[in-house]
Amino acid sequence: MIPDAQQLLERERRCRQEGSGLSQAALIGSWRLERVWSKGSLRPAAIGATLLRGLAARLQLAPVQEAEGGEGMRMVNSVRLGALELRFEGLGRLQGRRPLLVFSFDRLLLLLGGRVLIQRALPPPDPLRRPFFALIAAEHPAPVVGLPWTGESLGWLAARGRGGGLALWLLESGEGSK
Repeated sequence: MIPDAQQLLERERRCRQEGSGLSQAALIGSWRLERVWSKGSLRPAAIGATLLRGLAARLQLAPVQEAEGGEGMRMVNSVRLGALELRFEGLGRLQGRRPLLVFSFDRLLLLLGGRVLIQRALPPPDPLRRPFFALIAAEHPAPVVGLPWTGESLGWLAARGRGGGLALWLLESGEGSK
């Protein structure tokens, strides 16, 4: 079941006191943005969420390979309109007990049909202004052994952004449920 704003706020209260218990492994996968709430609102931002869903907004998280050095996650945040994709790539890492997913994007790409049209390096953000997601909760239903993935969501992830808005993503593939 996908939680509503009231359920997420209750989870967030508990998370602030006890931590979310989320690990990097719980975040790995391709997440499709489903709902957003403005700071202080219990109603989803209908226009914003509809626009972002229409643009196929995605957050992809993968473990950093040893060859990339260090620990953390490779992050891709993207939107797509037909064959045109705008993509931000960078690194993130979990920090603190709650935890926060602190990240920065180092590269911007514009692709058409998978071919890179534009690629630009992005300057690092001010260390005091780095973006983050304050992780609230993630749920991964137990996979049904022997049944193929049907394309339906296998779970969800909720977080509050640096600006105070609340976001809910749906897991698109079975990667994160292993």
